[in-house]
Formats: sequence, C-alpha cells, structure tokens
Amino acid sequence: MSLAIIYSRTNDGINAPLVSVEVDIGNGLPSLSIVGLPEAAVKESKDRVRAAIINSRFDFPAKRITVNLAPADIPKDGGRFDLPIALGILAASKQIPLETLSDYEFIGELSLGGQLRAVKGVLPTAFAAKSSKRSLFVPSDNADEATLISDLEVYPAAHLGQITSHLLSVEKILPHECKASLQVASYKVDMQDVKGQLLAKRALEIAAAGGHNLLMVGPPGTGKTMMASRLATILPPMTEPEALETATIASISDQGFSVKQWGLRPMRGPHHTSSGVALVGGGAKVKPGEISLAHNGILFLDELTEFDRKVLDVLREPLENGEISISRAARQATYPAKFQFIAAMNPCPQGYDCDFQDRCVCSFKQKKRHTSRLSAPFLDRIDLHIEVPRLPREDLQGAAKGETSAQIRKRVIAARQQQYNRQGCSNNNLDNAGIDLHCQLTESDNALLSQAMDKFRLSARAYHRLLKVARSIADLTESESIQTQHLSEALGYRSLALFETSQNEVSVS
Repeated sequence: MSLAIIYSRTNDGINAPLVSVEVDIGNGLPSLSIVGLPEAAVKESKDRVRAAIINSRFDFPAKRITVNLAPADIPKDGGRFDLPIALGILAASKQIPLETLSDYEFIGELSLGGQLRAVKGVLPTAFAAKSSKRSLFVPSDNADEATLISDLEVYPAAHLGQITSHLLSVEKILPHECKASLQVASYKVDMQDVKGQLLAKRALEIAAAGGHNLLMVGPPGTGKTMMASRLATILPPMTEPEALETATIASISDQGFSVKQWGLRPMRGPHHTSSGVALVGGGAKVKPGEISLAHNGILFLDELTEFDRKVLDVLREPLENGEISISRAARQATYPAKFQFIAAMNPCPQGYDCDFQDRCVCSFKQKKRHTSRLSAPFLDRIDLHIEVPRLPREDLQGAAKGETSAQIRKRVIAARQQQYNRQGCSNNNLDNAGIDLHCQLTESDNALLSQAMDKFRLSARAYHRLLKVARSIADLTESESIQTQHLSEALGYRSLALFETSQNEVSVS
C-alpha cells in the first residue's frame, strides 16, 4: 500500500483553508474515488486527471485509488484540485519523489492533454501559502496574480510535465518575477468636461476629500451621471494594502482579477433591476456582491428611486459598518465593503419639466410616492444631498472651462494626507471618540448646530456626519479647526427641501 499527501487550498470567502490531498493506492478492482465533501466539478476531475496522466506519458495505476480531501467538513469546488490529485497519484505510485512535495502547495485545473488552466481565487491562496512558508505552483496564467504577494516563491507551469520534470530534477522551473506595479490611473474623461454646476463639483471635491457619501438630485440631462463617472479622476491613489484587499475580492468573484487593474479604484454601477443579493452578495456559494466588489472604490446607483426600497435598505448596515456578513444555512462569510456611495435621482416622476421651481406638473401625492421609495434611515446615511439644476443655454454654449481633475485631485490628496497624519484614517471613518477629539466646535458654532438640529430634526447619526463633512471642508482649506463657514457649508448639504419630510421622520434604524 502507498500513500501520498499533497498540499492545496480551497476558497472560503476571502480565506483559503489548507486542504491535504491524501492519495492511497491499494489492491482491488481498478477504480478512482474522491471523498471529502467534493462538489460536482471536483468529482469530475477523475476523468481529467486520468487522461492528463496518460497523455503526459506516465502510467495510470490499474489499482484501487482513493483520494481524500481533508478536512472533510469544508466543501471543495472548482477544478483547482486536478493538479494536486494528479501529483498525488504519481507520487503514491512511485513515479515522482514523495519527499520533496511537503515544501510546496499546488493548485491548477488540468486539460485532457495535461495543460494547466487558470483558476480563480489565487490571491487568497498565495497569501495563505506565504503564511505557511511554502512555495506555490500555479498555472502560468495565474503567475502574475500570485506574485502580487511579496516574498513568496511562485513557480509557473503550463503543463503537468513541466512540474514533474522540476520534481525529478530534470529541468528546473525558475521562480516567477512580479512585473506588476501599482497603476498610475489615466482617464479619458476629466472634470473639466463638466460645464457649470459649480455647487455639484464642489460637493464632489468634498466627498472625495473625506470619503463621504453623496446624493445628486436633478432633472434628466443635467450632468449627474457625467459628474459621478468623473469622481474617480479626483480620488487619491490606492495604497498597496488597499489594492491587495480590492484585488482579493475580485479574485474570488465570478469576474476574476486582471493584473491590468492592479491599483485602480473600482467603480461599480449596477442596474436598478438588481436584487438585494446582487448588491450585498450571497447565493448558494456565498459570493461577494457589488458593494464588496466596490471595496475601496465607488458604488454608483443611477436612477436611485427606480431601485426597490427593500433592495436599498440592505445597504444600510454596510454603509455604517464597512463590511457585510452573509449567513446561510450551510455557509457563512464576511466581506469588506468600504465603498464611497454616490447616487443620482430625478426630483419627481415626470422629471423633464421639473427645475425646482413652479414648472413641475406632478401632484403632491406623486412626489411623495416618488421620494417615499427612499427610507429615512437610508437617507440619513448619505452625508451630502445636493441639487443639480438645469443649466441655462448660455452656460452650455459659452461657459468657460473649469478646473481640471489634476488640479482638484492635488487638493484632495493634500486634505487626505492631513487626515492620515492627524488621525490615521479618512474623516468618513472617524469613530465617536475621534469626532470628539478632532471635530470640536466653538460655543457659537455649537449653538448654530443645535438650531439646525431642532429645525430639521436631525438624528444623532446626522449630527456626527455633519461634523465629519465640516472637518473635510476645513481640511480642504488647510485649517486646523472647524470654522463657522465650514460648518455653515456642511449644513447646506443636509437641507435639501425635497427630503425635509423624510428626514423629520428619522428616529431609529
């Protein structure tokens, strides 16, 4: 009887638990069975492995072969176990040496001819392999992704035969060198393209400086989507830890991860027909949703009132906590979801004739039904509410070009750096203790804020968010303290008349 143990890993959310692929070859009728809670794709690997071994000019043992994927209580799916199963069979049948295999981990799907195909979820596997102080064999197409984890030996291979030649010391595979670097974002769009709308562009700058959420309300065709699509052009570049977190989530998702996107902030814009599960994640295999795919980036919801109210309300906890915990009967997972929320909507159902004046033909009931699709606790989590009115024809035809994205981004980066030097995080992520320490007001400003809270009946959450926005405005002016003008401007972004009724209803969430 021969036994071989090969190390591999499966995906469990953003984690990669170790899986020991135990292969036993014993006497009995020729067969190959796989145990250890394998799903359909893993069960089918027996046929791929058999053909790959034979076509790689090795002998497939005509004996009873049992493959155990331990631990048995973790589900295993996908084709990533093809390679470790094949190597386990070759090692157990004495065709490759067994003693060197304990220093490596292996993942990869095999074709019938023995070629290695790329798999998903390589980044969590690479990070876990580094923690275990083992080297990692991956398909060649996954090598760049795996080497994003520094100080990890990654061996790329295009064929099963290459790996066996390396293990037999016939032809060694050289460790892969990482050629990827944090991308310097270049955009085809620029904030300079937006004519007029000085208030909206100012609000976008404040949102970018402090990482705040923003809601734009205005008739169709006033540039709401245009401005939202240019927010990324004024955001500061990602740090390497942020880039790794974002890349890890993309790696385990159905869309996969491309090294070309390394270091670029994601922007997700799901359609208004999207379900709650599509937004927050879930499903039978508990996959990340749009809010996690937008981690460290932007989640933009256009036509906000067209989304189902229940769908929008599932965003309330992630907007507050920066993560989402998904529980199902058989699986649980927690994904990070620190995204910047940007939304756009029309002020009324009819839209085109509405310019926040007296031209709207919608009735009061129609307007109330339109805005009631947004719950008060949901609106309470959005820091800035602004009007985006229709521009006069003269402004469209003769408006001078405004500031470029590069000019605005320079101020945003300086404000963010000031925040990290002072408190170690962006203003939007300040906790209550941090707000008390860094957002102090004078006695007169406290009185002004108290009057505003009484007038608009603002919640405690709105109070704290107002202070954080005022702190961001102060940072843009390089002021060490919040001045009256900073607080007054922040209050202006919470007093949109369209939502006064909704905000007055805020109590608890």
